[in-house]
Amino acid sequence: MSKPELAPQIEHFYSQVIDENDRLAMSADGRLELVRTQEILRRYLPAAPARVLDVGGGTGVHARWLVEDGYEVELIDPVLRHVEQATNVCHADLGDARDLNSPDDSFDVVQVLGPLYHLPDAKDRKTALSEARRVAKPGGLVAAAAINRYSSLFEHVTYAHLQTERLQTAVSKILSTAVHDGKGFTLAYFHRADELAEEMRDAGLIGVEVFGVEGPAWSLLKAVEQSGTAPSEEMVASALTAARMAEPYPELLAASSHLLAVGRVPE
Repeated sequence: MSKPELAPQIEHFYSQVIDENDRLAMSADGRLELVRTQEILRRYLPAAPARVLDVGGGTGVHARWLVEDGYEVELIDPVLRHVEQATNVCHADLGDARDLNSPDDSFDVVQVLGPLYHLPDAKDRKTALSEARRVAKPGGLVAAAAINRYSSLFEHVTYAHLQTERLQTAVSKILSTAVHDGKGFTLAYFHRADELAEEMRDAGLIGVEVFGVEGPAWSLLKAVEQSGTAPSEEMVASALTAARMAEPYPELLAASSHLLAVGRVPE
């Protein structure tokens, strides 16, 4: 497949600035994100073996544990560096979430755990979710992740520089527009939980549920790391417990760094 169209700043960020393997393996909040994503998805995944399409699957972080669990995983990503890394995990190829090169009704599970982050145009997000629905079998699972609208507010407190005018302006812009296009990250869209659920339903998915991935204590882990000290195992365990305890309370969704939505294709 030809190289997908990708904003230059996104290509640069993932090709030269950050390694997704490191982000989810090295930081305490990244590990929390990975563990929570695994445990939420495992509640809904069909029994292995089943076919999973990992759309925007990056370096294969999630594909790896799915393969270990016995699933048949195919991965696509628009970043060549990611595809090269992911080939060590499963079949991987260049691809665009908005134009999947797969037949209708061909996968038991389609997970979109990154593309919505970098599609600020609502039409593109709808196309990506509609494509996920198209290639999932009737009754199949579609899971989509999003960055929480309010995550930058919590995160920049941990860096102890939110009091500066520059950061107040930057974070206020994200809160009001939902789009990040400045320094420190890359072009990104930040969702509200109700908005993510609505986009899933608009794509034709049913039984939609939205979860807060990291829960209300993830930024405390980040703050400890910013001080130069690794969070204790007890603190990490407490943060994980807090995320689990927060699940029944929709008002706490806004406290997580990421959101994870699940829905099914009508039979």
